[in-house]
Formats: sequence, structure tokens, C-alpha cells
Amino acid sequence: MKPTDVRVIEAVPHFPQAVCRTPLKFGAVVVESLAFCHVRMTVENRAGKKAVGWGAMFLMDMWGWPSPAVPHELRAEIMEEFVRRLCRAYEGLGSYGHPIELFHEVEPEFRPLAAAICTEGKAAEVMPYLCQLVAASPADAAVHDAYGVANGLPTYQCYGPEHMNYDLSRYLGKEFQGRYVSDYIQAKMPRRIPAFHLVGGLDKLREGELTDDDPQDGLPVSLDQWVRYDHLHCLKVKLKGTDLDWDVSRIDEVVAIAHEEHRKLGLRGLSFSADTNEQCESPEYIIELIARLKEKNPQAERELLYIEQPTERDLRRSRHDMHTLAELKPVIIDESLMTLEDFHLARELGWSGVALKACKCQSAALLFASLAEHLRVPYTVQDLTNPGIALIQSVALAGYLRPLAGVEANSRQFFPATNEPESRVHPGVFKLEDGCIDTTSITGPGIGYRWEEVGRRFAANH
Repeated sequence: MKPTDVRVIEAVPHFPQAVCRTPLKFGAVVVESLAFCHVRMTVENRAGKKAVGWGAMFLMDMWGWPSPAVPHELRAEIMEEFVRRLCRAYEGLGSYGHPIELFHEVEPEFRPLAAAICTEGKAAEVMPYLCQLVAASPADAAVHDAYGVANGLPTYQCYGPEHMNYDLSRYLGKEFQGRYVSDYIQAKMPRRIPAFHLVGGLDKLREGELTDDDPQDGLPVSLDQWVRYDHLHCLKVKLKGTDLDWDVSRIDEVVAIAHEEHRKLGLRGLSFSADTNEQCESPEYIIELIARLKEKNPQAERELLYIEQPTERDLRRSRHDMHTLAELKPVIIDESLMTLEDFHLARELGWSGVALKACKCQSAALLFASLAEHLRVPYTVQDLTNPGIALIQSVALAGYLRPLAGVEANSRQFFPATNEPESRVHPGVFKLEDGCIDTTSITGPGIGYRWEEVGRRFAANH
């Protein structure tokens, strides 16, 4: 065992509400407000050094548990109760370990906890595992942060044999004997990371579409304004997945506007991804979309970098064959990726790569990244419209990994007020420069939030 191992002494959740600046539409869902869960984790290492770490994530039931059988209000209550009980489970472990080891100690309790809470709440179904991961992610992140703080080190320097008690074979199989997460991540982050800007289904594209009802806070609203403001060159376009004419026209117009603004600004280089959030009945829909786009706007078809999760998340039920689509464009699994079995089944079915998200837990993301790097599988780092320290965590994850293009940073569009405390300390994370995030402020022990400088505070009653 390592002297740097920690045990959890106390885990305290907080559930402040965050309100969208403008409605966020993805798939068939519109988000206007939700709980932005924070967890404060106090740990102690074997030398008796105590430290506090933090983690945060939106409790986005609309993404993790989009069920008509359980009302949103009940789903939100169940997620909050899951966080509370998981915090108590971390406190009850009693054992010392590395954060990834502690995650795997507590993870077997996820499903029983969810089942018990849903039974008590008389929910018509049990919270799915993806939603359990989302609810668990703030606590998991807080352990990683607290571990680094307790040992006076940046957390990303703590994923090798000097700090981990077990190599990756414990989690990924015998071919990983003698291998550690540190073998698959970068020694330091690049100073700049390209940021993907979300073009939501309800977003206005041109300044002329704006009305007096739109925000008057000095920030851009329409796409053309955002391109001018941030010099964007990476976009993520949300599509309907059920209306080919609308989807092709939407891409065509988005790309045209971006190029118009680039010409005015003297910029070059545009790429974008397309995401229907599972709304397509089959991959043939996207195959046809690409064909139509190539005919209507060949340049836009060339600039389409990858397709994200076109079909439903249950791979075993649908078993869609993605090989033909993947020959045209990389097709990335997102909502479907929860377990190692999902990863391997997706490869069997022809998916090109995987989307990593801090909201599926830091511990799991690092293992998936190691597996993807080992197998030379492309991957992206997506967010959950992460604000505050959740965005900082996601940016650091992308910075130490080697994702396909960059990192999503959607909260600057939809939750700028929520970002305010962190943006004072990390201005380059929340305001882009030439379409990129500046990572230089993410420093110090732990994940690099610089929590005390941020100064975010919560009421005692949590």
C-alpha cells in the first residue's frame, strides 16, 4: 500500500439551482433549470494529512434518464437522494486507497442504492445506470481532487505506479499488466485547447432574428455574434434526427454563417460535429444526410468531423450495424457508453470511437481513455454543459488526454451567471481566445480548481 492512499472522512453534498440564460435544446428535451450538485470531500492520507476536495456536476436527469414513465420532479429528487446516500457510502468505506480504487469499492453499491430509492419514491422504473454515474460523478471527482490536495500534488501526477496500488490489469484485463493510466496521458496540458461551441436546436443563427425577449446582458446570442465574439472554428450542431430536410438545411445554414463571419474576420479553418441525441431510427438516416449534404454543400460535408450517437442508447436491443456509416465519417458512441462491455460491443457493431465525459465519473473516463489509447480507438471529450469547476475538470481531462479535436464548453453560452465565481480566477477557461480555451490558470494541487481563490460558498443546510 502507498503512503499517499487516502480514506474519506466526510462527504457533504450541496444542491444549488442553476437557471439557463437561454433554453438548451438537445434531442427531444429542452432544459431551463436544474440542480448543480457540489460535493465537498474531506480525506486523510496514511501520514494523517487531512485535506478537502470538491467535485460538481449537473444532475441532468433529462439526459441520463429521459423517461416519460417518471416525472422530472421525481427523477430530480431521486438523483439528489442518490448523491446523499452515496456520500454516506464513501464515508462508510473506512479503507485507504487511490481514488480509482475507492471508486471501484463503492461502485457495486450504485444499483442497489438506486433500486431502494426508486422503490421508496414509488417510481415506475429504476434509475438507469447512466443516470447513476451522473449522480455519482461529483463525489468521484471530489475524491480525485482531495487526494491531490492531501498529497500536495496535481492529481494528474498521481496516476502512475508511485501512487496507484494496482496496475490497469485489475480493471482492463491481463494485457494491461504493468501498465498504468500515466502511460496513456500527457505529462502536461497544452496551453490552448480548441473549444466546441454548441449550436442548439432552438438557437438563433443570425443577429437579425433577435427580439427584445432575448438576453440583453452584453453577451452574444445568435451564432454569427458568437463567431465574431470568440473567433469560433469548432462547432457542435444539434439536429432533429427525424426531419432530413430540416437537418440538412440547418447544417448548410450554420456552416454558411460561420464562413461568412470567417471571411470578415480573416479566419480560416472550420470543423463541426453533428449530434441527434439518439433520435435516428437507424444509421441509414445519417448515411442519407451525408449524401444530401455532399450534394448540396460539398465543403460542409468535408468539414463534418464526426457523428455523435445517432441511434438509441440500448446497443443490445437495437444492435444497429454502424460499419457502413463509419466508412463515411467517424461515428462516436456517447449515451451508450457506460461499461467495458458497452465499449467492446460498440466496436463489434462498427462504431468508430467513444465520447468521454466527466459526468460519467473521472475514474471511469480515465480507464476508458487508457483502453482507447491502447487500442488506437479515437475518442472525444464532451461535456454536460458543465459550469464552474465541472468545466475546469472537463477541460483538464481533455488537456491531459489526446481527444479527436478539442473539448466542449457549452456553459459559457447557457449558464454564464453560474460560471461567475470561477471565471474571475480562470478567465481563459470561460472566455475563448481565437476559439480556444487557455489552460494556464488550472494549476496547483488537486485537479487545479484553486477553490479557495474561487470563493464559492454554500449555506450550511445541505
